[in-house]
Amino acid sequence: MDLSLFDYALPPERIAQESAEPRDASRLLVVDRERRRWEDARFSDLPRWLRAGDCVVVNESRVIPARLLGAIEGEDTAVELLMVRELEGGRWEALGRPGRRLRVGARVSLADGAARARVLERGDEGMRVVEIEAPWSVGELLERHGLPPLPPYIARHDSPKPEDWERYQTVYARRHGSIAAPTAGLHFTPALLERLAGSGVEIHPITLHVGPGTFRPLRASAVEVNRLASEIAEVPVATAAAVNRARAEGRRIIAVGTTSTRTLEWAVDAAGLVQARRGEADVFIYPGYRVRVVDALVTNFHLPRSSLLLLVSAFAGRELILDAYAHAVAERYRFYSYGDAMLIL
Repeated sequence: MDLSLFDYALPPERIAQESAEPRDASRLLVVDRERRRWEDARFSDLPRWLRAGDCVVVNESRVIPARLLGAIEGEDTAVELLMVRELEGGRWEALGRPGRRLRVGARVSLADGAARARVLERGDEGMRVVEIEAPWSVGELLERHGLPPLPPYIARHDSPKPEDWERYQTVYARRHGSIAAPTAGLHFTPALLERLAGSGVEIHPITLHVGPGTFRPLRASAVEVNRLASEIAEVPVATAAAVNRARAEGRRIIAVGTTSTRTLEWAVDAAGLVQARRGEADVFIYPGYRVRVVDALVTNFHLPRSSLLLLVSAFAGRELILDAYAHAVAERYRFYSYGDAMLIL
């Protein structure tokens, strides 16, 4: 299967630069897979399509201020480190830009000279292993000097607004570790969550710490050849039990986001039961994959040729998704992280 089958044209002005205010004022394209039709709505209308007994699964990972700006010592060359995750021995995996400047042995001045990163190893696609020297822990360094990791298609990603610290975060984010937001959850407000719970909808958490496996572009033109980088994921005992109980009783499982979908699919066993599990998730879902756990999906509009677009195409069918995307473009929906949402039934 060729990756070009998942391309589409998007005018640059359709890429959202700001989040909706309030969060649930964003638009919602409701796609019915069986009837192959869609309906325009608002995210605040979501309870219209959910019913008592539905089991909604959300990703409660919290975005960390993972972007550090600095300069190569002795060269005064501006560089960026996106701190991905901690390794053994206090080392860190980081995505570095520009990669050609971050050679093994390079030293990067950070935090106005108060901290330093030394490049220990060079990996693929900009990945580096670095050692941080600072008067604080790396976590505190990020809290003091890190920036929210806005994606590069948001023009101000190098100079985020104060409100980005809040808006590039779900209201239920609890467990620190993501370097990009699980964006389908950005549309929920506390009041909307209360409305859903009050109508008998169950809401249960999983965790997938978003890393390069979610947002890194696919390189191979043959879809099946690509692999996703693994990401730390966890399905709690209570969530696994709730999902299995709902499925046994014929109730719907509604995943909020591709990260929740991948986590549930990673945790389901050969007998079709979701297991409580913690580990490295690398499941790659593309057309031909049969989604086993999820009955409905809340998701944003994704980049062409991305693993996320492949996932929603596996769930709903490539032609239906691309037709729905064409409708969204024509109707001036807003795309990508701060954009509008879909509910795929």
